[in-house]
Amino acid sequence: MAGSDINELKRRMQGAIGVLKTELNGLRTGRASAHLLDPIHVDAYGQSMALNQLATVSIPQPRMISVQVWDRSMVNAVEKAIMAANLGLTPSSEGQVIHLRIPELNEERRRELVKVAHKYAETAKVAVRHVRRDGMDALKKMEKDHQISQDDHKRMDGEVQKATDQAIIDIDHMLATKEKEIMTV
Repeated sequence: MAGSDINELKRRMQGAIGVLKTELNGLRTGRASAHLLDPIHVDAYGQSMALNQLATVSIPQPRMISVQVWDRSMVNAVEKAIMAANLGLTPSSEGQVIHLRIPELNEERRRELVKVAHKYAETAKVAVRHVRRDGMDALKKMEKDHQISQDDHKRMDGEVQKATDQAIIDIDHMLATKEKEIMTV
């Protein structure tokens, strides 16, 4: 397993971390965030389109999201998609602008969001461990096929484990940051 293969494993681990980052950004924290609407897709022009391809999302106030829909005929479709996303947000329209007020989160809802964040983090850790296992299996096969020596196997094993440990640390850090953000009133 050459350095490029180690880099491929690291890239795959970073992919799992990237998915986690997207999922955590989608969790509502009581403060307005444009990322909250990232997962929303709208049925528009005969296809499913990301909200940001149909509108500009802005944060005019700490507890308000504004969605400026570019095509007036798409306002209802965008509202419908926001409602269907089950984010707990109620859209109110003024012409082509949709306002979303972010309600205060109660303690129970905050705890639920923290549990969801933990679930996302655990899923990311499992994905990282799968990548690690793939790397370790490849190393075993390479040693068995006499493509690498036992010493190379041990060295590269250490590199894979080091990359795994770093990815898990990154995931834990992201989770701790999000948990603090959710629980801070």
